[in-house]
Amino acid sequence: MSLFIIPAAKTQPIDFLHKSYIRIGSYTKLLNEFPEKQAKIWRNTGKPYEMEIAREGLSISDVIKYLSTETYFDLMKIPYPTDQKGVIEKLMEDNIVIKIHSKYAITNLGALLFAKELKDFGSVERKSVRVIVYKGTNKVETEREQIGAKGYALGFAGMVNWINGQLPANEEIGKALRTESRMYPEIAIRELVGNLLIHQDLNSKGFPMIEIFTDRIEFTNPGEPIVNPDRFIDAYNSRNDKLADLMRRMGFCEEKGSGMDKVFYYNEIYQLPPINVLIVEGRTRVTIYAYKTLNDLDKKEKIRACYQHACLRYVSNDKMTNQSLRERFQIEDQNAATASRIIKDALEEGVIKLEDPENKSRKYTKYIPYWA
Repeated sequence: MSLFIIPAAKTQPIDFLHKSYIRIGSYTKLLNEFPEKQAKIWRNTGKPYEMEIAREGLSISDVIKYLSTETYFDLMKIPYPTDQKGVIEKLMEDNIVIKIHSKYAITNLGALLFAKELKDFGSVERKSVRVIVYKGTNKVETEREQIGAKGYALGFAGMVNWINGQLPANEEIGKALRTESRMYPEIAIRELVGNLLIHQDLNSKGFPMIEIFTDRIEFTNPGEPIVNPDRFIDAYNSRNDKLADLMRRMGFCEEKGSGMDKVFYYNEIYQLPPINVLIVEGRTRVTIYAYKTLNDLDKKEKIRACYQHACLRYVSNDKMTNQSLRERFQIEDQNAATASRIIKDALEEGVIKLEDPENKSRKYTKYIPYWA
């Protein structure tokens, strides 16, 4: 018996008898049947996508023409330099611009974040964010659509404000005046938009998309997550480290690992159904839902809410109890049995476990996520 070890393709396909092959799941397929994957292999130069060149052969004035350099200095809270040389040197420190011989080049990172017009950069133009508002709970009728034309840093605040402006609000009558409170927590929307941009697979075909229905908002980005969706609350790992670092320093997202914690936390504060994360045809979709009563949640939603509550308590150095779950669902004390049934279902599903299996006191029983 002869055993051949074939290394994974990096910068060019692996051939056998002059034909290129690729592994798809547990099957070996001809590479030319998957042109997108073929292009991805040939495009792989060993550099991260952010460091690839978006436009080159530029003068300093060309760089300033294509990029909103003022936005960079404003968001970084740095005084704008007195001359163009000072501007370009600072941009080079963050790999927004690099020097090639006597000319300058704008990286994909620089174009994605600071392009005055994304259409000026062919490599990133298709990464613009689409926001679509539908009339009902399906995609039959579109009410309005917004497509981001500028770099993420330029358009982020305006996009988040536009999204919040499309969302339904509940009217509250206070002692003196009427006020409106949003159905969804604005801080959660901001973090979900930030995560959508940071964690997309920039090498995959497609673009970040936000779809607003009357009963939910779906945030979909290209690529599958590199973190298990069950661990979104406690884990952090970004495939786009340079993009994530710059967006964090500019204040668009939280410190590493704390952004999604806030999403789940405020989702509970607003008494909303549990967040749902799905991987669909090579894309990652995170859905936040409009308010439902406990009775309107199905069994899977109750179990997912119980699991997410256990995760939140655990990352806060606390543990889930029957009482804490009752508070999560606003279940009255006399209906503690309702919380007990949800916990029992979650235990049977294997998403939570007893903190101390030896504890025989039901009153003081605590629960933790299955992975803890």
